[in-house]
Amino acid sequence: MKPRNPSLIGIVARRIVAFSLIAMAIQIGVVFADYWFDDDKLSVLMLQQETENLAGYVQVRDGVVSYEPNHEMRERYQDRHDDDGSIFLRIRTASGVIVYSNCTSECAQHFLPISMDAPQFWKRLIAPGKPFSVAGGQSFERSGTTVLIELAILNDPNGFMYGALLHEMFDSMIVPMTLMFCLVIGATIWSIRSALKPVAMAAQAADALDPRDSDARLPLTRMPQEIARLVSAVNRMLTRVADLIQSQKLFSSSIAHEIRTPVSIAKMELSRIDDPRARNAERDLDALTHILEQLTSLARADAVDPSAYQRTSLSQIGAAVAEAIAPFVFDHDKSLEFVDEGTPPVTAIPALVENMLRNLIENAVKHNPPGTRIVLACGPGPVVSVEDNGKGLVDLPEHHEDLGYVKSSGQLGLGLKIVRRISELHQATIVVDTAPERGTKISIDFSAAV
Repeated sequence: MKPRNPSLIGIVARRIVAFSLIAMAIQIGVVFADYWFDDDKLSVLMLQQETENLAGYVQVRDGVVSYEPNHEMRERYQDRHDDDGSIFLRIRTASGVIVYSNCTSECAQHFLPISMDAPQFWKRLIAPGKPFSVAGGQSFERSGTTVLIELAILNDPNGFMYGALLHEMFDSMIVPMTLMFCLVIGATIWSIRSALKPVAMAAQAADALDPRDSDARLPLTRMPQEIARLVSAVNRMLTRVADLIQSQKLFSSSIAHEIRTPVSIAKMELSRIDDPRARNAERDLDALTHILEQLTSLARADAVDPSAYQRTSLSQIGAAVAEAIAPFVFDHDKSLEFVDEGTPPVTAIPALVENMLRNLIENAVKHNPPGTRIVLACGPGPVVSVEDNGKGLVDLPEHHEDLGYVKSSGQLGLGLKIVRRISELHQATIVVDTAPERGTKISIDFSAAV
C-alpha cells in the first residue's frame, strides 16, 4: 500500500512537542541544579512550604487558636526520635500561648524563646550537609491572630527536601510551561491552518481546471510567499503545457487536412486501374482516410471553445444523424432504425454529439456481418443509445502508455476514444452492454447537461 504523505500540521506539531519537552527537561535540570547545589536556598524553600502546609490546619474559633490535623498530616509530622532522624513541631501565638508542641527540651534547644516576638520568617542551620538538619519558622495571620509555626527537621527522615524540590518544579516550571506549550501548539496549528487555506483553495481550483481553457491558472490571492513561488512556477508550467497542447491540436488538424487531398487523388487514379491489387490499395486508402477523419474529430474535440455550448435537442440531433448516415449503412448491407421516445433539452455542442453518434453507428457497421440491425434511440430522458444485434465487441481497446487506446489486435481504438472524450466534455456517462453473438448496446446519459 502506498504510504500517505505526512501532514504539515503533524510534522510541525511533533517537532514542537519534541523541542518543548527537551526545553522543559533542560529547564528542569537547570532549576534542580540551582536548588540542589544551594543548601541555603533549598532549606528555606523546604521550611516555607512545610510551614504553609501546617498553617492550613490552624483554626481560630471565638478567639481560640487550635491545630486540627487530619490523619495524613499526623503521620507526616509525627514525633520521631530514632537513628533515621527527628521532626519537632511547635505552634504558638505571638503572645506566647502554645497551641501545639511535640517537644520539651528540644523545643528550647531548637526554637526561638517564647518571650521573643514572632518574626515573619527565621531559619537556623543545625548541621551542614544533606539530608538537611535545620530549624525555622514562619508567621501567619489567622482571623486577626498572628500564629508562629516552628519546625525542626533533623536528617530529614520524611524526605521533605525532595518534596519541596518536586513542588517547586511542578508549580513554577511544569504547570506554566505546559500551559505555554499548549498555547504554542494551538497557535501554531491555527496559524498553519490559516496560512494553508489559500493552498487548499488552489488545490480545489487545480481540480476544477478546464484543460480546454488556455487561460486557466491557479490563484495567488493571500498565498504565503514560500508557497506562492511554487504556485507561480506551476502557472508558468501550465502556460507551457497549454502552448504544447495547442501545437499538438494544430498539428493533428493540419496533417489530417493536408493528407486528405493527395489520398483522394491516389484513390481516383487507382479507380482507373483494373487490377485486384488496385482494389486492395483502395481499401487501404479508405482505412487511412477513416483514421484521418477520426484524428481530425479527436483534435476538434480537444479544441472546443466553452462558448460553443448551447441548448439543443438530442432527438433532433439523432434524427439528423440517422438521415445523413442511412445511405452509408444501407450500402454496407445493414439496416438502420431511428426511435424517438422523447428527450428534454440539454446543454451540449451539437456538432460533437453528431460526431459521437456517427462514430458509434460507423463502428456498428464496420465490425458486424451483413444483415445486422442497428437501432439509434433517443430517450426516454436525456439518453441516446446505439444498439445492434451483431457479434458483440470482442476487441475492446485498452490504454497503452505510448499509443493511447489500442485494440488487442493492434489497431488504434480511436472511435471509442472520440466517444469517451465527447462524453467527458458533456459530463455524460457511458454504459456498454455487450456479449459475443448477442450484440452491443452503448448508451450515453446526458443527465448532467440537462
